[in-house]
Amino acid sequence: MIHLPRLLFAAPMSGSGKTTITAGLIAALRQRGLRVAPFKCGPDYIDPGYHTLAAGRPCHNLDSWLVPPDQIASVVARRSADADLALIEGVMGLFDGYAGDDDTGSSAHIARLTATPVIIVLDARAMARTAAALIGGLRDFDRRVQIGGVILNRVGSPRHAALIRAAVEQTVGVPVIGYVLRHEALSLPERHLGLVPVAEPGRWQEWLHEVSAQVAETVDLDRLLAIAHTAPPLPMPAPITLSPVSGARPVIAIARDEAFNFIYPDNLDLLRAAGAELAFFSPLHDSALPAGAAALYLCGGFPELFAAQLSANQDMLAAIRAAAAAGMPIYAECGGLMYLTETLIDQHGQAFAMAGVLPGRSRMTPRLTLGYRTITAQTATWLWHAGETLRGHEFHYSVWEGQPSALPPLYTCLPDAARPQPVSEGAVIGQTLASYIHLHFLACPHAAERFVAAARAFVNAEAQGGKGVKDSNAKARRI
Repeated sequence: MIHLPRLLFAAPMSGSGKTTITAGLIAALRQRGLRVAPFKCGPDYIDPGYHTLAAGRPCHNLDSWLVPPDQIASVVARRSADADLALIEGVMGLFDGYAGDDDTGSSAHIARLTATPVIIVLDARAMARTAAALIGGLRDFDRRVQIGGVILNRVGSPRHAALIRAAVEQTVGVPVIGYVLRHEALSLPERHLGLVPVAEPGRWQEWLHEVSAQVAETVDLDRLLAIAHTAPPLPMPAPITLSPVSGARPVIAIARDEAFNFIYPDNLDLLRAAGAELAFFSPLHDSALPAGAAALYLCGGFPELFAAQLSANQDMLAAIRAAAAAGMPIYAECGGLMYLTETLIDQHGQAFAMAGVLPGRSRMTPRLTLGYRTITAQTATWLWHAGETLRGHEFHYSVWEGQPSALPPLYTCLPDAARPQPVSEGAVIGQTLASYIHLHFLACPHAAERFVAAARAFVNAEAQGGKGVKDSNAKARRI
């Protein structure tokens, strides 16, 4: 068993300030010399960037719908092995999960699976005594979830905080650990998919300094740590068994810059464990793929916001087309799919030429496509066996238009409560696999093994006289 102090920060609803409070606390505790392991519930890619910045180490996702629930406690224990405590940011409202009658994947589900005390972040800017009713309802809705305390966010004054503290503590008996005043400097910029990622230019360090200073001043950190220490021991993490590809480690090129940064750290770690060398490159700024690249991973992000730059980088677009023509294994998710189409039409209706590996165009729309998906592989590829079923999620405003009806789909999205009919998704063109579906490799570690095996096969084909892609002058950021 492992003794790991830990807390989960949840809220009655999205937009309550969980990310701000969690990042501020991580930074404030780190300034005390504590090593904090950060986590984020759900399939989010953006919020973890703030916690990575605050903690100085990767933030890992805890998603009990994408990943088998019995693995969640192991993820926390494994990723916190060298930490003094773990802080977990919840997702949406405390009990919001897969469906109205199913809280799988919710903050409450993660708290139960990991026996983690919950701190409620309450946006209290327009209430007083009613706060006690909200906290009482959250506490009583599911008594398996331990509500350890409350942090009041966006209060108008210390007196406002004192009024709410009296109501909550005297009528509900849940301690109020502190508060954060309403302050514009603590607000984070948002747009169509949520917060602006820290991968883009911004005043992130100044913001983090301001919020950590505010949290340290008005939140009782010692009391918070005492609650964290009430968490019971976690079981020893179960090992993840992979069969690394033998021989020299094939290079998998990973897109990572301001336009492409939606990728789980676990996916990268599993690729390394399966025997790959990872080389990061920028479709925005680099002129060539990394030297020796044997496979390509185009993750999601915001290509629509950088469409003009991506289109202007003709050298990189030519390199992507050459890789596809050479039979290099290419795996593209969401924004990566958009980049591979012939044209990207942004939110202003402007059209920009893209790589043209996939026929048709990606077009931004006002409609959000969002949700968990159960998918079945339609055909045998280097990544999937035909008929394999797995779980993923979608989160995008764009649609892919103009793909030929004869183009083989990569997946079938199986019916669910929101979509009663099966839907074809993605495409297979040669060795290129593209889809709007995001995957978490902890749910399918064999995908990492197959990814690396495909890269190794491409290296072997090159050695035997295959066409391949070679660029000894490419500047790769290897790790």
